[in-house]
This record gives sequence, structure tokens and C-alpha cells, in this order.
Amino acid sequence: MSETAATARDTYRHGDLRQALLSAGIDMAQAGGPDAIVLREATRQAGVSPNAAYRHFADRQALLVAVSGAAQGFAADSMVGGRDAVAPSGDPAADARQRLRGVGTGYLRFAREQPGLFRAAFTVPDNLANSGSPTKIGAYGLTPFQVLGGVLDELVDAGVLPAERRPNAELLAWATVHGLGMLVIDGPLRGLTDPVIDHMTERLLDMVDRGI
Repeated sequence: MSETAATARDTYRHGDLRQALLSAGIDMAQAGGPDAIVLREATRQAGVSPNAAYRHFADRQALLVAVSGAAQGFAADSMVGGRDAVAPSGDPAADARQRLRGVGTGYLRFAREQPGLFRAAFTVPDNLANSGSPTKIGAYGLTPFQVLGGVLDELVDAGVLPAERRPNAELLAWATVHGLGMLVIDGPLRGLTDPVIDHMTERLLDMVDRGI
């Protein structure tokens, strides 16, 4: 028995095969987007038979759903990073607005730096009822929807966003920023230079700030 196979079987016995398969799926998505995810290839990388994988993922779609959730967690972490990079100024209103911009910047940074995972994150048909699912949380314990919702609540608390305009504000901000992300990685904006995209990002976040 090879060392690789022995390690894979030991991992399986210890209950980590699901994570090994998920990690393989994440790697495939990172390299080639959701279309690159193949369950049989994931089992090959984990060093186990396809039958062993079926105990954790019934089919490719099940693995794709799991990778999608993990990718959303990565996006949430990037958003938290952008939010927390804002240095407090002592002005709650100004800080809340900058933190909203930071969340948008982090989201678009993730799209540009990890286009394969960004595509995978939102390729699975879903609905808002699942936006807070534990399968979509990142290292900070939040989903993308929760990160965005948190900074919008801060805007209300700071008196920037009227309470009557708070309901569903996530949908408007998310749709706007996500649209730019998709146009940059898969649409007609792919050929633009980084400085141009950076400028567009700032202008778009200006628009979100004013529109909210």
C-alpha cells in the first residue's frame, strides 16, 4: 500500500474524508470555477474509491453545493477584512459609511483575486431563507449577507440610513456590487486595467453610498 493511500484511508477512518473531498473541490473551483468540480477527481485526490465518497456526497451537485457554501465563507472573510481595515475616526456616521465601503471593497477584491471561487460561491440556485446558513460562514462566523447587514445596521444607528429605508437594503447594495464583480471577471469589463477597475469600484461605491 502506498503512503498516500494509507494516509487517505487513515483520514477516512478518523472521519475527515468529507473535509478532504471538500478541500479537493475547493481547489478545483479555485483553478477552474464551478465547472471544474468533478466528484470522481475529488475522490482520486483524496485517495479513496468513489463509493467511499458517496457516503458524504451523493453526487457532483452535492459537492458543488458544499463548495459554494465554503466559497461564500471566503467571500465573507474578505468583506470582514475590508470592513475592519477602516480606522475609527471618532465620527460614527463617517465610520459607518467607510465600513460599508470597506465591505464592498472586500467583496470585489475577492471577485478579482479569486474569480473561480467567486463564480462557485453563487452558482447554486438558492434563496434568501438560506442566507444565514452555517454552511456559508467564514472564519469570523458570518455569511456575506450577515456582514453586509451588520454595516447597514450601523448606518441606521449612526443616523445615516433612515430606519424606514433599512428593509431589504442588502438586496440593492449586493446586486449593484455583485454586478460589477461579474462584469469584471466574466463580462465585457474583463480587459480593463487594474487602475481603471479601481476607479470604477470607487465610483460604484460612491453610488451605493448615496443611493442607500
